[in-house]
Amino acid sequence: MRRREFIAGMGVTTAWPLAGYAQQGAKALRVGTANVQPRTAPQWIAFVQRMAELGYREGENLIYDHVQVRNADAFESGYREVVARKPDVIVAAGPEASLKAALGVASVAPVVMIAVDYDPVAKGYDRSLSRSSDRVTGIYFQNVELVAKRMEILRQAFPDVSTMTVFWDQLSADHWAALQAVAVQFAVTLNGIEFRERPYDYERAVASAASNRGSLYAGGSPFFFLDRARIAEFAVERRLVMAGELRELVVAGALLSYGPSLTAMFALAAKYVDRIAKGTKTADLPVEQPTKFELVINLKTAKAIEIDMPSSFVTRADEVIE
Repeated sequence: MRRREFIAGMGVTTAWPLAGYAQQGAKALRVGTANVQPRTAPQWIAFVQRMAELGYREGENLIYDHVQVRNADAFESGYREVVARKPDVIVAAGPEASLKAALGVASVAPVVMIAVDYDPVAKGYDRSLSRSSDRVTGIYFQNVELVAKRMEILRQAFPDVSTMTVFWDQLSADHWAALQAVAVQFAVTLNGIEFRERPYDYERAVASAASNRGSLYAGGSPFFFLDRARIAEFAVERRLVMAGELRELVVAGALLSYGPSLTAMFALAAKYVDRIAKGTKTADLPVEQPTKFELVINLKTAKAIEIDMPSSFVTRADEVIE
């Protein structure tokens, strides 16, 4: 059975009668997720804040169940824990493993996805961006498609840096494959380092990257995002040019990033939850994609690793951290 048929078989055409949750006196809306990031992560804070702006407040008419996933194989058990609490809506954010596990457990709750590093249409989870499935809708962050643009930006800023060490793991294999596909185009030699067992040994990996005297790219995996401060610290110690996809990496100490606002995507997910809670079917909510991408540069990091950023390049940045 193909994945599309499997999902279609699970996703019955039931309309979830959730209307009225935001009204005074209604029962609490229960939203659940299983995610690598803790609920104190900035993107989840943005989600809960946006829910409050839409009229859903924890302790009043919102119950938010957040199960933190400790390794790549724990999504299924995480969502089983979430489903046991009988959620009205599930939010599946991050890699495909998150959405796949959310759909695989015994639940009929609608799913709002924030798809990172996979195409939900190509994978069969939705009919098209304009026509969601009967069970899944949400946001599609075309992260893999942006690897060529990031490599172009890196080469423009540092034309002499032609070697890139890439961190990848089970959850970012597609990201690694995409980088390999475009590296020749930009005359960049890649050194891939695969991580398998948590906790990841970044210190040894960064030392290997430093021996190649090039740039460092740690993108795609939610575990790299979770550990971003540690990776950035090691990169600065080894004076490596570290690039990534999200602003949060640069805030943590990476040199530059190019991508959409993560907090904006999670705030948008709250809008989907609100619409479903008020009775809209997932099939009637088209999948949205970020349209604004930001170049963020950390000049403090540039100074720490003793490199000069071209002034013309800094001028192009949407945000400069000093």
